Amino acid sequence: MQHAQHHWTPYCGPAPDPASWFSSWNLDFILLVAAAAALCWSWRRFPDRRRCNVAAFLVVLILYVSPLCALGSALFSVRALHHAALALLLAPLLAQSLSLERFAGRLSLSAMTFVQAIIFWFWHAPGAYAAALSSDLVFWAMQISMTGSAALWWASLRGARAPAAVAAILATMVQMGALGALLTFAGRAFYAPHFETTQAWGWTPLEDQQIGGLIMWAPVSGAYLLLALFVLFRALAGEPRVRAAT
Repeated sequence: MQHAQHHWTPYCGPAPDPASWFSSWNLDFILLVAAAAALCWSWRRFPDRRRCNVAAFLVVLILYVSPLCALGSALFSVRALHHAALALLLAPLLAQSLSLERFAGRLSLSAMTFVQAIIFWFWHAPGAYAAALSSDLVFWAMQISMTGSAALWWASLRGARAPAAVAAILATMVQMGALGALLTFAGRAFYAPHFETTQAWGWTPLEDQQIGGLIMWAPVSGAYLLLALFVLFRALAGEPRVRAAT
């Protein structure tokens, strides 16, 4: 059963149409103050990581303040791109800018690989996804858990030996690709918040979902594959640990 668009109140605002989406900036005062405060704190706390701090701050602005945020209310494919950016851009920047590698000795890379996969799949279950687009609290639970688990995964990866690192990267690639393939070849659309928001963009909900699945299946999985090959190359060149290569 399809749900009316007005039943959904995403954090990023109502789904825009092509004529208005570029003006749909999210100027949430609390978010802006929190992001600025985090930048100031990290700037003072980790002076040797300032470029990473600024880069992470800019990624946050792009993902949560720019019109890309609102576009994710309209299109699942954009939300999939958003989640990929959390895992592949924001998470490694936070891992480095906050020196999370100091916890690497306490983290099991295999356990973090499993935890990251469970959290990623959980939030792409239709019910959990719909809840995140219905409540600001659940939305931020999604964002923080996905980004936090990925950042800790990157931190544990940086201290791992190459064989373990490659295995963890390939496992992440496989689970990401499997979810993407599932969404691509599904015979129906799963995500009720987008049942009435995709038509303005010329897509059916199923087509939008399939594009999101393809994003996870091809470019995102490909990024992990390239990372695994890079780690292997550095290992063959005499760098046994990932720390020296990232």
